[in-house]
Formats: sequence, C-alpha cells, structure tokens
Amino acid sequence: MGFAQYFIENYYKTNLRALGVSIDWRREFTTHDERYQRFIQWQYQTLHDRGLLEQGLHPVKYCTSEDQPVTTHDILEGEHTDFQEYSLIKFQGDDLLDEAVVPTATLRPETVRGVTNVYVNPDATYVRADVDGESWLVSTEAVEKLQMQAHDVSITGEIPGEELVGSRLTNPVTDESIPVFPGEFVDSNGGTGVVMSVPAHSPDDWLELHRLQSDEEYLAEYGLDPEVVRSIEPQAVVSTEEYGEIPARDVVERNDISSVDDPELSEVTETLYEREYHQGRLIDEYDDKYAGKVIEDVRDQLRAEYEADGIADSLYDFAEEVICRCGGNVEVAKQESWFIRYNDESWKQKTRQAVKQLEPVPENTREQFHHAIGWLEEWPCIRNFGLGTPLPADEDFIIEPLSDSTIYPAYYTVAHRLQDIPPEELDKEFFDALFFGPEAVEDPDERALDLRQEWQYWYPVNVRLSANDLVENHLTFYLYHHAELFEKPMWPEGITIMGMGLLEGRGMSSSSGHVVLPDNAVSKYGADAVRLFLFNSSEPWQDFNWKEESVSSARDQIESFYQRAMEVIEMPEGEQSLERIDRWLLSKLQDAIRETTTAMEDYETRSASQTALYQMNKHLRWYRRRTDRDRPGARWTQRQVLETRLRLLAPFVPFVTNELYEQLAGEPVEDASWPTVNEEFDDERAKLQEELIRDLTDDIRDIAEVTDTDPDTITLTLADKWKHEVFETIVAADFEVDVAMEELMTTDEMRKRGDTVSDLVTQFVDRFRGRDEAELTLLTDINERGVYESAVEFLANEFDASVEIDVGDAPGTETEKADPFRPAIHIE
Repeated sequence: MGFAQYFIENYYKTNLRALGVSIDWRREFTTHDERYQRFIQWQYQTLHDRGLLEQGLHPVKYCTSEDQPVTTHDILEGEHTDFQEYSLIKFQGDDLLDEAVVPTATLRPETVRGVTNVYVNPDATYVRADVDGESWLVSTEAVEKLQMQAHDVSITGEIPGEELVGSRLTNPVTDESIPVFPGEFVDSNGGTGVVMSVPAHSPDDWLELHRLQSDEEYLAEYGLDPEVVRSIEPQAVVSTEEYGEIPARDVVERNDISSVDDPELSEVTETLYEREYHQGRLIDEYDDKYAGKVIEDVRDQLRAEYEADGIADSLYDFAEEVICRCGGNVEVAKQESWFIRYNDESWKQKTRQAVKQLEPVPENTREQFHHAIGWLEEWPCIRNFGLGTPLPADEDFIIEPLSDSTIYPAYYTVAHRLQDIPPEELDKEFFDALFFGPEAVEDPDERALDLRQEWQYWYPVNVRLSANDLVENHLTFYLYHHAELFEKPMWPEGITIMGMGLLEGRGMSSSSGHVVLPDNAVSKYGADAVRLFLFNSSEPWQDFNWKEESVSSARDQIESFYQRAMEVIEMPEGEQSLERIDRWLLSKLQDAIRETTTAMEDYETRSASQTALYQMNKHLRWYRRRTDRDRPGARWTQRQVLETRLRLLAPFVPFVTNELYEQLAGEPVEDASWPTVNEEFDDERAKLQEELIRDLTDDIRDIAEVTDTDPDTITLTLADKWKHEVFETIVAADFEVDVAMEELMTTDEMRKRGDTVSDLVTQFVDRFRGRDEAELTLLTDINERGVYESAVEFLANEFDASVEIDVGDAPGTETEKADPFRPAIHIE
C-alpha cells in the first residue's frame, strides 16, 4: 500500500494538478481505506442477503503465476478473450497406443461422424496419464489444464509426437478406424494437443489433407503410405442449401484459396461455420432423433448425450493465448469461488430499465449495454489476495476491482464527512439508514440520516465518464448495482464513453511502456497544449492518436492566440459605434456561443473547441481584412469578442485564458459565468450581406487564378430586375415549379422570355431549395447593389485593381450571365 500511496501523491495528484483538472480533494479515498471497505462490505452483505451472491465450483480465468483468479483488468494480452466449453471426443487408441483414450477438443461435436483422421504435432511431447481412473494420451501442456479443471491426473509416461504418427484410432461414434497424421500447425497448448480433422466441413482441414496427399516426400519422412493417405475422402455430415456436397471444398474454390496462410481463410471459415450452425441439417446417418435437424437446435443435446454415453467429456479453454499483467499464463480453472448472479432474470430486467432511462453518449452505446446484459451470467467476484476489500461472507477472499467499483460515486458524496466517524461504527445498519432511509432500521443513526441528505443532494449521477472497453463489464455492473440497491430516481442519468489512446498509431499500454507520461508531456508542451490536443483531436468516444507533430501544432495555435489577444488587450477600449462588419462578427460570435454550448452539453469537445477556437479564428481573419481595426467601434468589438472567447475556451486552455482574462477584465476567468447569446447582436441580415461579399471575393479570385490574370479592372454586372422577380416568385411558390411558372406566365415580359424563364426557375430550385425560410425572406428584401457598392473599396484593396459596378440593360452584355446574388465578373 505504501508504494501505491507514493505514486498517488507524487505522480497521479501532481499530474492532475499540472493539467489543471478541478478536483475536490476532500473526497479523496483509496480502495484500501477502512471506511471505504466498510461501505463495500455493506454493499456485498446486502447482495448476499438478497440471494444475488453465491458460492460454487465454476470455471474462472486463473493466473498460474499468482495462483489466483483474475478478471479483465488483470490481463495484459487477450483481455477480451473469453473461454469456451469444448467437447472432448474420446477416440480409442490402437495397440501401439496401449488402447489409451485420445481425446480431441472441438466446438462442433455434431461433426464427429465426418472425422477422417487426427493430427498431432510431431515436434511436441505427449504423455500417457491416468485421468479420473481412465488412461488418456494428451500433450504435456494439457495436463495442467485438466488438473486445474477438477480432474484427478497422474502422468504414467511420455511419448514424442512423431512416434504417434501412423497409429490408428477408433471413432467412438462410427467405430471407424482412422489414421494419425503429422501436423506442425497443431498447438500443443491448445485443447489436448490432438486435433480431429473434418475436411468436408473445415476449409483448413480440406487444404491440409490435399497438401498431404500431394507431398509424397513429406509422407515418406514419417513412413506413411501415400496410397492410404490419397484414399481418404471427405465425409459430409451436414447439408446446407447454400453449399454443395462438400461445403469446405465449395468455400475454398469459390474464394480461390490455395493455402492455409491465405488471410481470407479465417473469414470465410467463420462464415461457413455460422451458416452451418444456423441453417445446416444433419444427414440421414444420424438416428431419427437428430437426422434432418438444424444444428442450432440439437448441438447442446447431442453433446450432453455423448457425455452421458461416456464417449465425450468437456474442457474449458481459450481460443488464443491469455497473459496476466504479472507475465504469467492465464488458464481456465474450476474453483470453489464466489459469484455475483448477474444471470438473475429479475435483476436483468431492472438493469434494462436503467439502460432505458439512461442518456448514453454516443447513443449507440445503449445497444452495447443491452448486449452485455444479455450475455452476462455469473461473474467471479473474488481473488485470493491483493489490495481491496475482504468479502464479508468469506473474509479469506478479496473482492476483485471490477466488482467492488460499482456504486462508489455514492461514497464520493459523503466521503469527506465520514472521516469524523470511527470505522467500526460504519456497520450495515449505518449504511442502511444512509441509503435506504430511517424506516430501514429500528434505531437509525442520526449521523447517517444527516449524511443521507448530502447523498440525496448530489444523486443521481448526472453523467459517468469512462472507457469504451468497460461497457461490457464495469459500466454494466455499475448499472446493475445501482438498479438493485437504489430506487429508480437515484439511477444514473447518463454515461459518456471515452475512446482509447494511440501513440503514433499504436495502442498505448502502461504494461508494455508504450505510453505518454503526463509530466513529460506537460514539461515539453505545456498543460494547455496537451489539453487542447486531447480535447480537439477527437470526440470523447473516439480513439485519439497522440502525435508529437499534432501536439506541437496545438502549442503553436495557443501561442498565436495569445499574441493576438495581447494586441487587443493593449488597444484603447473603443466605443460601441458599430458598422456592418462589426455586427457581422458579433453575430458570428453569437453562433459560436450557441454551437459551443450545445456541443459541450453533448460532450462533443472536439466540435466545441473547433468552433470556439478555429472557426472564430477564421472569422477574425476575414474581419481583419475587411475593416480598419483601429476604429473605436472595431476596438470595442474585438474586446467583446475576446472576452467571450476566453470564457468559451476556459475548459480547454484554462491557464492561458485565466492569465488573459485577468488582464482584460481584472478577474480570473474561472470566476466568470459561461457566455449566453446576446440577442442584440444576433444579426442575420449582417451575416447574409457579408456572405455575399465573401462569395464574390472568392469568385473573383478563382477567375483570376483560372485565367492567370493579375486584374487592373474588375467589372461587376448585376442581374436585371426581371431575374429578381423570378427569384421572388419561386420563393413565394415554395419552390413548386408549376405554381411559379403559372404565376410568371401571367405577364407579357415573362412570356416573351419563355424558355429562358423556365431554365432560370430550374436553376433557382437547385440553388436555393432547402435554405432556411428566414434567410430566403432576407434575400428577397436585400439591396444587392447596396451590398456590393459597400465592398468596392475593400475589393479594390484586396486585388489592387479598380472596381466598377454595372447594372447592364441589353442582351449580349454581361448582364445575361448575371444572376441574383451572383454578379457576372469581367476582369481586365
């Protein structure tokens, strides 16, 4: 515990403070604190009293180095790999094998009738062992698996794998004699180290059999008769409409796969297995009970029957290697252990209700929670030793981390005040009174009832932020326990999921040392740059990729922002004498307040920071091009914008915004309120007018670049009045072409223009339909000429050219090219 406390004080807390994280340290506790352990024991005593905690012999993930059960948080590799129950089919060895049982592990016991041979690894070592009074032959590695799963095992001898090649086994279902072949691909640590081959239904087996049949030199190494090997033919035992007589052959040939090394093989094999499981029917060779039945409906029954008949057993195993954080191997062990009954149906239903009323971010997380509730069964909740809380029902065990950290937010609400109460007085009655109310106990402790008010003030939890990989366990447990222990009004209101961290494209891992240490990052780039990068690189539920170049860029952005801010702070204050460009910028600021606030409420930190920093930077660059910044009105506007932006950016870069806000407003930004929209500066007309000028500027620049012209004169020709009438008519008709044309054709002028009017109506529908109704209303009312005339001086300075505006009034001139709000542009 001393080591943990050292790192807490010298690293965790120091780093959090350096990053500017706001924490109420009065509520600090660790899982080793005695008062917190009393709280956890109350929780588990309550679950035990309600029949939701039980003891029994169950398979668990077990670290062979630490010699204790482990769960997800304890695992370094294979964290998301769960064990499966394999059927051990008991093939009978011949005289060469002293008629020992040779068990093979399979997830598809229904295919035993289709076994043509078995494979052993010729380079591995196998043992003869007495297993529960029966003579077995398995790999050396399998012995430990069997022992850990409550089998009585004693080794009686060893035999090299190559000596097993060429022997024969009897299929316990068909009584057929089948050969043993060499297979270097066989993992002696997987299952029993012996693999049964079903080439009709396994693409891997199909390919391997064909390789053997064509490689006489390899067969000769092991003394195998090529004719015998070539005589083996796949035996189909499952029929599926989608595949032919030999499904594995179909899959291989359809996908042009010629080797077991083909990366596509795994995917097509999985598809075949899935289709056969859900649609495949057993052939007539099965008895009346199973013939013609879909595998999905009978697999479990068939497996149970094989076990009852003594021709099969079972073994739990992983499909891949699983490594504990300590470096030890993790195997499946059957242990007398304590389990939380997450499979209790009434508990599941309450938890589903908790998910239903939850506001998850992102929304698709809701389905992940329902999925987790669906598959969760009994969960092993203890370990043999380590830091944590002793299980009240059996104090020889410690409650494992994912299981005890379920309702600890409730403890946060009262942690600082519990310090005044001796730990021994925090018994079950105390916490019952605190969380269940005075009626829960005969003589409630007044201190508990007082703390109950504190808990009720803070609860329910508005939002819980945690990592995406915890949805399948910890966060679902969090919902389970809240749903069981507290009334519905106290259930969690929201959960926001956080993505994982990558470092230069690779997943971060503290165990492997592939991480960015906060103190190093802060020292190199500064806390604000680190925060801005983290907030802005992705939304919280997305993975972020820490790149030195990107973090350095964030620091450059902050430095640039600081310099611009200081320019504004050092200006004279100015006065509120506003021009249209000022009103435009102030209106864009109101949009930023709206968008940033909405994004923050939805935990979209990237969208929020993009709006408050980068989008507003873009608007300010345009503003600086468009106006004299030394005007009194411009100075006043820039100070207003800066003051508001500092408040918007405070959550992202608190240190620099605090410093700047104190210089600007005389107080820390953390004491200022969050900005709200000022309707006085919400000017849609100013925004629309400026948008027209901005679009025109871009169009002129595009034409100059395309024609490779450095303009001396720019002539803008505006659309004739009749074109504006067409625009106003189509808007009034709500973009219904027939209605607009009927109205337009009532005048001689429009009828004379005929197809030209019709074409223009179509263009306006494509260009303007879908725009906001208020914007369209403004466009019909806007003085287009006045807008462009106000920009003549700006355009002249922008392009170092003279700018003229020509209305135009005759066919053949630029006026034919001009449309409303899109002048014809002529450059000389």
